[in-house]
Amino acid sequence: MTEQSPTLQHLLPGDMPPPFASYSHGVVVKAGADLVFCSGQLGIRPGQPVPEDAGEQAELCFRNVQSILEAAGMSLTDVVRINSYVTDRAYMQPYMAVRDRLFPKPSPASTLMIVSGFSREEFKVEVEVIAARSRG
Repeated sequence: MTEQSPTLQHLLPGDMPPPFASYSHGVVVKAGADLVFCSGQLGIRPGQPVPEDAGEQAELCFRNVQSILEAAGMSLTDVVRINSYVTDRAYMQPYMAVRDRLFPKPSPASTLMIVSGFSREEFKVEVEVIAARSRG
């Protein structure tokens, strides 16, 4: 099964298990699209402390991603792939609640990994994305 838009085709093949959560198995970006590759974003904003809560950190990660995309004339609706990292299994659900609220179906392709840590101990979540938007 596939879901389509003018720029994207979300791939959800019927001959394999459905996704474990709210994501697509793959996304085709059609010719003529601009791409933005966002570096990993952490849960921090200028002049603010890093929140303790993993869900709040995820909110800030995606707010930072949104700022990058807006600078390119895009928005979160243009995200085709999300790579996310959390430092503990306990942070998966708070992160996924934020992701699922911000990215309703058809959802981007997504990978979530548990890692041993980031550059500073207080960070629990990091998010990087790829976005695409038709030039026409």
